[in-house]
Amino acid sequence: MSAEILFEPSPRRAFWSGFRLGVPVVVASAPFAILFGAIAAQNGLSVGEAVLMSATIYGGASQMVGLELFGQKVAPWLVVFSIFAVNFRHILYSAAVGRRIRHWPLWQKAVGFFFLVDPQYAETERKGEAGEPVGFVWYMGMALPIYVFWIVESGIGAAFGALIPDTHAIGLDFLLPIYFLGLVMSFRARPLWLPVVLASSAASILAYAFVGSPWHVSIGAAAGILLAAAMPLADANGPAGPESDNTGPLP
Repeated sequence: MSAEILFEPSPRRAFWSGFRLGVPVVVASAPFAILFGAIAAQNGLSVGEAVLMSATIYGGASQMVGLELFGQKVAPWLVVFSIFAVNFRHILYSAAVGRRIRHWPLWQKAVGFFFLVDPQYAETERKGEAGEPVGFVWYMGMALPIYVFWIVESGIGAAFGALIPDTHAIGLDFLLPIYFLGLVMSFRARPLWLPVVLASSAASILAYAFVGSPWHVSIGAAAGILLAAAMPLADANGPAGPESDNTGPLP
């Protein structure tokens, strides 16, 4: 742990390194944040309530599910369970990121897990795989612009939603899926990446068609996890199996 801390860059440099990674996420998520604000206003929420929802829940898909269910005669436990289903992947994210931030104090871990959205997980995991220490300052440098602009853009959508053109017509709503596709592709060098992605994608598509949203998110994730758990381990430098040509037997 001490070696990791010694090789961390200066706090200022670490912060701006993280900040630069957050800028593309701000651009990609802007249409979705504005769309959420507009829909929130259409469902009777004030600008302040829409902003508060973004600031406290901080989960785009969860907020959309909440908007769909809050106005209906649905039992509160079902609302909570539906949001949990959408956010189930964050349990997996926190388990993976937790091993990268063992050296953080407890309060930093609590703060870090609050800001653990999809791009934050991907960049943290990529940094850890590269053998670089994951520092709190770097982490927050990326997290803060994403969080602040998500709140601001939600407020803009709630205040001026009626003036915003149809995002489907101009294709702005496709920016976020493109960004997420880029995140998935960045992990393609991992062993077993392709079969896991194909299984997860197929299960998600089928679940969306036959079960519906938001369950397809968790069902797709579960399918990928089950396949990965069932497949044999592979050495990163060699084929799957008990031995590798380069490194000998696996531990």
